[in-house]
Amino acid sequence: MDRVNLAPYLAVLRTPRVPSSLVLMLLARIPATAAGMTITMHVLLGLERGYGAAGLVGAMSTIGIAVGSPLMGRLTDRRGLRAMLALSLVTEGVFWFVAPALPFEALLVTCFLAGLSTIPVMSLGRQVVTALVDRSGRRTALALDSMAVEVAFMAGPALGVFLTTHWSSRVAMWTIGALMVLFGLVLYAVNPPVSSEKGERVPRREWLTRPLVGVLISAGGATFALSGVEVAVVAAMRDLGLTAWTGAVIVVMCVASLAGGFVYGALDRVPPVWVLMGLMGLLAVPIGLVTGSAWVLALALVPTNFLCAPTIAGTGDAIAELAPGNARGEALGLQGSAFTLGAALGAPLTGFVIDHSAPGWGFAVAGLGAVGIAAASLALTRTRTRSAQLV
Repeated sequence: MDRVNLAPYLAVLRTPRVPSSLVLMLLARIPATAAGMTITMHVLLGLERGYGAAGLVGAMSTIGIAVGSPLMGRLTDRRGLRAMLALSLVTEGVFWFVAPALPFEALLVTCFLAGLSTIPVMSLGRQVVTALVDRSGRRTALALDSMAVEVAFMAGPALGVFLTTHWSSRVAMWTIGALMVLFGLVLYAVNPPVSSEKGERVPRREWLTRPLVGVLISAGGATFALSGVEVAVVAAMRDLGLTAWTGAVIVVMCVASLAGGFVYGALDRVPPVWVLMGLMGLLAVPIGLVTGSAWVLALALVPTNFLCAPTIAGTGDAIAELAPGNARGEALGLQGSAFTLGAALGAPLTGFVIDHSAPGWGFAVAGLGAVGIAAASLALTRTRTRSAQLV
């Protein structure tokens, strides 16, 4: 990495529509990040089901979002943002209105169906900023976007918990749904640009290359490590009898990621994505050695989480470089699917290992898994490079 330079931030923030778009996407992401926690608490408290049932509902929603994200991105590329939003607003409005009254079995099915057409606010935010800034400012803009995602993940779940505990899970679901529809309508009215490129569409087989697949694998590896580390943190704090302080440790992780994202966006040169993700995993491995103290654990989590936002921003930058502008919605939708699937694999695998060993081993599994995924990403990139050299 090279020297930190604040000039790129000033240049990006002076770009027309960028500051307002960043704020709008941050606000739109808060109810989206609250949705999972709100539905989970509804299953636990409103439907009086167990954690397994709550996890199953979350899994159905996750699968729906993973499948639907590139489809909604492709719809945006082909028909425009408003066409995608019109579909999403109808389905999300119906889902959040009826979901609180559904029995568990029906909720399972509707969560999957709603996930297919939910507004992909995470990938959409990245798509908007890459359309608004030129290539020279893209990394910085994506770093800002990644920091905004961290803020949304700090605020959203807390909002869901607050609404559920102060009123009821049904009120919480209706409120979160209303907010999602509201911000969808605002996006429809504002209609921010989603592509800066025109012309003929490039067939998917031409832009979905080995290097791009390698970047997508790195994206999944980042969330594999992150979700695994989060599960290990919960287990370690519970083992210490300090479950009530788990939120404070998570805040430390988020602040570290914010700091890393800020530094990343100000650098003149940065490492490849697979290096960032591999280091993120490598730094997670030894955390299990210091689970005997909450404060030491919090400090040990800083280095690996410092690389979280840079890795997320780096994958977005690489995808924007490798995919044509008029196919970027689908490409970033695939990134969103990779993030979702990585988290869906990392959390249960780490949890399984912890159940059969100790919390410290959870950090090792999450970290080593990320290192292995980084190696796979590098192998794909090298294969492509060697093929190009032979030609």
